[in-house]
Amino acid sequence: MTTEVRPRLNDPAAQAAAEAAVERFAAELQEGLDTGDAETYDRSFAADVMWGSPYGKVLGDVEELLDTHRRLMAAAVAPSSRFGVVRVLAPAPGVAIAHIRRQAVGEGGFSEMALYTLIERDGRWWLAAAQNTPIAEGAT
Repeated sequence: MTTEVRPRLNDPAAQAAAEAAVERFAAELQEGLDTGDAETYDRSFAADVMWGSPYGKVLGDVEELLDTHRRLMAAAVAPSSRFGVVRVLAPAPGVAIAHIRRQAVGEGGFSEMALYTLIERDGRWWLAAAQNTPIAEGAT
């Protein structure tokens, strides 16, 4: 049996830029949620963003996603929560993969863990893909 050495993919030279981009992105999400403004929430979503909702739906068009976020925010279905960066991986310059936790504030809120992929194009970071998973009690 041959043992293949697994590579470490993180690029230390790209780490600081990736972390800064993810922190800015999380702040945009927080601002959009706090103000109930879907345009702010989705500001950095690429036109062809690949979005996996916590309910199993997959969207691949920012306009459809923006419409969904507008409806949800207008209905005020998302109680207060706080976004926090958990971990950032920078596998290459201009690429950031991050876990961001959304933690409910108070009883009956909605908490989730999301895996986001951001890509830099022409000096601007864009969300390319996301998968959102509700946080539920139980085994890890």
